[in-house]
Amino acid sequence: MRCGDYSFIWQAPDWPHWRYDLAGLAVPLAQVSQAQGRLLGRLADVGLGLRDEASLAALTEDVLKTSAIEGERLDVATVRSSVARRLGVDIGALAPVDRHVEGVVDMVLDATARCSAALTEARLYGWHAALFPTGYSGMSRIRTGGWRDDADGPMQVVSGPVGRQRVHYEAPPAACLPAEMARFLDWVNRPDPVEPALLRAGLGHLWFVTLHPFDDGNGRIARAIGDLLLARADGSPQRFYSLSAQIQRERKSYYDVLERTQKGDLEVTGWLLWFLQNLDAAVMQAHRSLDAVLCKARFWQRLAGMALNARQVKVLNRLLDGFEGKLTSSKWAALAKCSADTALRDINELVALGVLQRADAGGRSTSYELMLPPASAD
Repeated sequence: MRCGDYSFIWQAPDWPHWRYDLAGLAVPLAQVSQAQGRLLGRLADVGLGLRDEASLAALTEDVLKTSAIEGERLDVATVRSSVARRLGVDIGALAPVDRHVEGVVDMVLDATARCSAALTEARLYGWHAALFPTGYSGMSRIRTGGWRDDADGPMQVVSGPVGRQRVHYEAPPAACLPAEMARFLDWVNRPDPVEPALLRAGLGHLWFVTLHPFDDGNGRIARAIGDLLLARADGSPQRFYSLSAQIQRERKSYYDVLERTQKGDLEVTGWLLWFLQNLDAAVMQAHRSLDAVLCKARFWQRLAGMALNARQVKVLNRLLDGFEGKLTSSKWAALAKCSADTALRDINELVALGVLQRADAGGRSTSYELMLPPASAD
């Protein structure tokens, strides 16, 4: 698709003067703002400890999903441990440090916890170096601490097998990047922005990923910039929802709308509508995550006074944090690092106490599930 006499949005004569229908975006803007207000209202009514739990859950998901969008799977326990360590939240035994995970966590937390600080070249270079601590992306040596140089040809987003690749997008030439990035950073740091704060988050994400200034990691950094601008819009460095997780759920439509927008003109209402709709979905998911945090708190309140061993506490917390699949005695043994006999004894004690129950579903192995307290209005 070509638009006028150019192929990509950055080639438009009036680049980068974004245009959008503010009146047409008024309803989704209001919906997102109302959902955010309800979430912050609920969080104001819970204790600091539960707010920290909710933030830990949101940030852990954000780190996991911003990497998953790029096809990279990180270990859940390692990510959660890394985030908890930085937030000062006690989650018991911490997982071993993973240098790559630490880098992604550093970037995500720097973007949100220091959202009011200016976004600079040096800060972006630091994020990029944190994502690629060895200077390699897979088996390929990449340039860190500076913009790409296009030594191997223009920066293109492609798919398909070698020889039959489809070019979805081509970024501006490397020679343009110093001036383009200076203009972008001036816009991000503008003290008196004219755009609504939530729309700035959508525009900042789009603008950066369109420039694609690094050899790799542009998508993750674009989402971090979006999170920085969202944190400024919220007026809070503490995060309770994950837009990256929602983008991962809508990964195909995310890439589709990006490609359409980057091959179109500077009228970006369609992109901003998609952004707001998915931001609203992310906030609604945060409401459900807060429900889970409150459920966990009620669960442990109900168990107060029960004499549980460290293995039981560890595995119960794992179940409450979202254990995938069925809990069997063999999985318990693996999680608690104990023998099969010890695992079965732990489980039977909890069944007797009314903490676990045997699942109704049949199968070759007996499985168990938590007996959760009923939800209550908050």
